[in-house]
Amino acid sequence: MRDRTPGDNRRTTGIRWPRIALVLILLVTAWIAGWTWWAEGHPSEERELRVFVHRQLTQLFPEAMSIESDAWYGLVERHPAAPDAKIRVLLVHGLDEPGSIWDDLLPALAETGLGVWELRYPNDQGIDRSSDYLAGLWPELPPDLPIALVGHSMGGLVIRDWLTNRYSRMPGSDGQQEAAILGAILVGTPNHGSEWARLRIWLELRDHVVGSPERRFSLLSALRDGVGEAKVDLRPDSDFLASLNARPWPAAVPIQLIGGRLIRPTAEMTRNLAGIGEDLGSEELTRRLTRWWTGLGSDLGDGVVTLESLRIPGVAEPILVEGSHRGMLLRYHRADPAPAAIAPILETLKRWTDDRGAR
Repeated sequence: MRDRTPGDNRRTTGIRWPRIALVLILLVTAWIAGWTWWAEGHPSEERELRVFVHRQLTQLFPEAMSIESDAWYGLVERHPAAPDAKIRVLLVHGLDEPGSIWDDLLPALAETGLGVWELRYPNDQGIDRSSDYLAGLWPELPPDLPIALVGHSMGGLVIRDWLTNRYSRMPGSDGQQEAAILGAILVGTPNHGSEWARLRIWLELRDHVVGSPERRFSLLSALRDGVGEAKVDLRPDSDFLASLNARPWPAAVPIQLIGGRLIRPTAEMTRNLAGIGEDLGSEELTRRLTRWWTGLGSDLGDGVVTLESLRIPGVAEPILVEGSHRGMLLRYHRADPAPAAIAPILETLKRWTDDRGAR
């Protein structure tokens, strides 16, 4: 029998590693498929599990998990109010938002002299916890001018949950609160959920891998935002949405809904769907996702939120503009025209300001 040489060992090792890698990929894929299958059938239990994990991590690593250690969170004044300003605006971002969504709206608001603040919150935690966070920070806003809230995507649900379920219970909610509310503008808000939430496992992987340069890094920094509870809340017919939509909007608070409408799916969205199948090496998955996507038909909405999901019972129909979920607020290229949702936002703020002055 011939003795094994170092060259034989290298060849054996070279063959072994691709097999090991393939087995690992198959195991990870099987785990993801199994988790997704279980989560689809047990959404309430999934959310409870995620909340439990979040609490355990906070208890085990209180300093690393504390949002106090990350200066990105909290209320940030983006533009001071001009001396003759009549109102302020509070911007509330959505899920997995790196902070750029307001880059085109901010200068437009600043040109009008309005004071602008931004709420930055742990957006992957349960939406109810995010509305609690807003409630806790609200007294820190200057009380001298009424405030209009503008929420994009899930940010609109944070506003709705706070106003319908918590604001009325705050001390001084009989009109003596720190700052009066002018109204709320919800842009691209999935009031009845979004089917994209069913792909939340892939959104979570992206969220934990892609960070923001403004954020303080730690091994647990990606989990300070939460461990995916918000994506469960965003699922159509979730317990959270059922509870939220059972509560009427406060009649004394003006509200304006704004939504995007695509003529056809953008190239970026088509690439994203194809990329999921390519990452797993499954052409069948790509075909299934594409059929689901195109099956949305005329109710496609902005590509993330359907037209039907924009609506709130008892609230006027939304203003519809042409644009994608982010594109209606944010240019993709500097040379692009102003995002279509900015004009109706400014018009709504002016109308509410004039109406308040006339009273």
